Amino acid sequence: MPFTFHTHSGQFCKHASGSLEDVVKQAVARKMLVLGLSEHVPRSRAQDLYPEEDGMTPTDLHTAFAAYVAEARRLRAKYAGQIEIMIGAETEYITCTSLAETKRLREQFDLDYIVGSLHHIDEMPLDFSQPLYADIVEHFGGDRAGMFKRYFELQYELLRELKPEVIGHFDLVRIFHPYGDHVVDPLCESDEVRRLAVRNIEYAIGYGAIFEINSRAWKKGLRDAYPQRDMLREILERGGRVTISDDSHGPDDVCMHYGRLLGYLREMGIDRLHYLSRGGGGSGGGQAQACVLDYATEHEFWQANGIA
Repeated sequence: MPFTFHTHSGQFCKHASGSLEDVVKQAVARKMLVLGLSEHVPRSRAQDLYPEEDGMTPTDLHTAFAAYVAEARRLRAKYAGQIEIMIGAETEYITCTSLAETKRLREQFDLDYIVGSLHHIDEMPLDFSQPLYADIVEHFGGDRAGMFKRYFELQYELLRELKPEVIGHFDLVRIFHPYGDHVVDPLCESDEVRRLAVRNIEYAIGYGAIFEINSRAWKKGLRDAYPQRDMLREILERGGRVTISDDSHGPDDVCMHYGRLLGYLREMGIDRLHYLSRGGGGSGGGQAQACVLDYATEHEFWQANGIA
């Protein structure tokens, strides 16, 4: 599809690759209509840095984020005639101060939009590695339903405080949950977990959020894109708006698994997508407008990229 609103580059994210401009160039080559840039907001505690950030400090992360916004603005001007660039950020919610920090950051840098994502549960990384995921399961005494409940409770707090325009990988809590005929999925088996997830869906729909259908889930070995089909049905049945994102971590990931994504859209009966645009607004941020793309699975983008 001719857009993505969830992207990273190795220039500003240590677990990604390539420069931010290379990501833009690849999006142009793919004939995208809109490219949303969304580097992670900086973390403010040394204990929250990841192994690949060894030798860095929280101050370094804040400096890098300011450099990201400056580079994104340069690229928006340089490629204005070829692609629309939206400048945003992906959230972190680690401690009770994280959300207030994100609010200040958004105001300071006048961002167009934010991707509301949850990557930690009780300060423990959720999606960094399978062993760290297992540590969270152990933290809950093996009670995966309790772990899932906590995830959706924290996600609800994030939604209420930040009201992100784009909901990032809604059911990321499933990333390393085992699959199999005899494995219990709390979202399927626990009425309480499902109730919390649906509450979050309804709240986000209520303030006008757009849910991304995130193709990176296939790189992690999941059956479906995020959200998995049961949660996606809950969103669609309630009239929720959806977009698509590749969650790219470098230029080689731009439009990653979009061929498979086209099949997922058709299987789920989705032919209307939403996307963000500045719509000719002023030079400042905060200009994001939700726009509609009908007949999405018939768009010329697919054929232009050799996707049937």
